[in-house]
Amino acid sequence: MTSDILKVTVERSAGAQGAFDVPAHESQTVLDVVSWIQQNADPTLSYRFSCRVGMCGSCAMMVNGVPRWTCRTHISKVRNGNEVSIAPLRNLPVIKDLAVDMDPFFDKWVAAEGVHHGALTRDDPIAPIIETTPARAEANAGIECINCSVCYAACDTVAGNPDYLGPAALQRAWTLLNDAKDEGRVAILDAVSDKGGCHNCHSMGSCTTYCPNDLDPMSAIAGLKRETAKSFFRRGR
Repeated sequence: MTSDILKVTVERSAGAQGAFDVPAHESQTVLDVVSWIQQNADPTLSYRFSCRVGMCGSCAMMVNGVPRWTCRTHISKVRNGNEVSIAPLRNLPVIKDLAVDMDPFFDKWVAAEGVHHGALTRDDPIAPIIETTPARAEANAGIECINCSVCYAACDTVAGNPDYLGPAALQRAWTLLNDAKDEGRVAILDAVSDKGGCHNCHSMGSCTTYCPNDLDPMSAIAGLKRETAKSFFRRGR
């Protein structure tokens, strides 16, 4: 660090800002900084976190204008001199301070048919999965999504079109479309080709650039575009 003190600006509710001087330490994360502020400077500061090790995604915030997991983001990597700005994830309603309402994000997950469509019962044998098929490879590529909403916050299409389902929901739809155990192919294709669906994506790639788990939602959305187009022409014959 170039100084023993960090100058931290936190966006508060109703557009207000708070400025805090925070002691700087080696290996300090953004979440460490937010926690220090709440514990030592302003106990009214609201934010969300859980696991602290990059498994749950609940601590995601905007850091210097970029969506990040704050538990895995070291201050040394993002500070501007000794200044850092922290804000709630964009594209989602703010509950208070740094805590956002995730309901719109998960509502779009459901709207994209991002739920398993099973045909078997508990009395049926478990369906075998062939891991070497191209479809299974596509499905596996997206299953590590933990719903942190970083891609949703990064997406300029979401910012300009509130009806757009967003990269996480569409990637989930692509995962299920390629899952041999899922029986909802028609429902998925109808959902993601409807208003707000995959064809609204402008392929800017922010979702893939900022995904903390190195997933590739943009490629998944491209796959949905191809499959919905094929489905349209097949049904039109």
